[in-house]
Amino acid sequence: MGVLDGVKVLDYGRFIAAPWCSAILADMGADVVRVEKREGGEDRWVQSVTAGGEGGTFLQCNRNKRSLTLNSTTAAGAEITRKLVAQADIVVANMPAAGMRASGLDYDSLRAIKPDIILASATAYGDGGPYSDRIGFDGAGQVMSGATYRQGLPDMPIRTVVPYADFGTALTLTIGVMMALFHRDRTGAGQHVEGALLPTAMMLSNAFLIERDLLGTDKPRMGNQGASVAPCDLYRTADGGWVLLQVAGRPMFTRWCRLMGRDDLVDDPRFADDDLRWRNGDVLNDLMTRWCADKTKAEVLALLEAAKLPAAPMHTTQDVLEDPHVAAMGYLQRVDFPGAPHPVPITDTPFRMSATPGTIRRRAPLLGEHTDEILGDLGYDADAIARLRAEQIV
Repeated sequence: MGVLDGVKVLDYGRFIAAPWCSAILADMGADVVRVEKREGGEDRWVQSVTAGGEGGTFLQCNRNKRSLTLNSTTAAGAEITRKLVAQADIVVANMPAAGMRASGLDYDSLRAIKPDIILASATAYGDGGPYSDRIGFDGAGQVMSGATYRQGLPDMPIRTVVPYADFGTALTLTIGVMMALFHRDRTGAGQHVEGALLPTAMMLSNAFLIERDLLGTDKPRMGNQGASVAPCDLYRTADGGWVLLQVAGRPMFTRWCRLMGRDDLVDDPRFADDDLRWRNGDVLNDLMTRWCADKTKAEVLALLEAAKLPAAPMHTTQDVLEDPHVAAMGYLQRVDFPGAPHPVPITDTPFRMSATPGTIRRRAPLLGEHTDEILGDLGYDADAIARLRAEQIV
């Protein structure tokens, strides 16, 4: 039994921030209905990996959901929306506030139908400021948070290809939804939970802003080197591999010096603390680079592990798929999907609970796969559903 069994969620989300939030709720047992346009949400077809055109991120973010297609701009479609909301506990959406109002998904419209409804909305910038009506993807959060300004090469800022602002917003939104459910259980009252890409990205890089505000300076962009410690970098090994090492604190630095055969550096005033080691990081990183150059990746990792130093190999995507720890922990679950050449590796629920674990019970839905079933739940009989199809409402 899932901890959210019996909780009903309407998912109007697209791409990542809202859909990943509702996917986590679905993993925990909630009944999540993804409401899509008749031609399918645009996020369904991005970076296609199946014969039907579904993309990899779609397959990840929409497992455990049912799909309803609906033209909500019609009177009949609006009535279906009203009936869906009346039965729901949570509505999840990501669009600017003006779009929410136009779609009847703003909080006032929803609670007029269901007073204790919980609305979870994700936007680029949050509601209430001069940017609120702008649209934006993950990169907007990255570049406007100050983080991209601090990362990359000296003459080239580089945003990360990993959409961390999107997935981070999904996680913070999920936390908010669970807090709202807890509050509703206590008081009977619903509420509006907001998440946004910009404040999420600012949360994740807040230390950069604090440093700038208090010290009046920004550290330079340094590629893969550490932002505050050294030695810290990706180091190339003799067999062409790469190993990450991050040394922080005097005990760890002392162990590293002994491994390098350079006990003389332990009390060198240039390396007395983390900040000084970072300022003189070229010396330490050059030493580590030379030490790795005549050793294989396996040899480097074994020596660093024996010295209790935090190191990790840089994996290719294929390395991750074949990693024995990933396999043993079940971090990737193989899920069948029509049109995929073999079962798809879908990341498991990103946290584990001993009594009520999340589960992937079903693959992401085909477009409109559960339309008849969901309409039947709302009281529409076969003839009514046939009319809705003929009128291109669903």
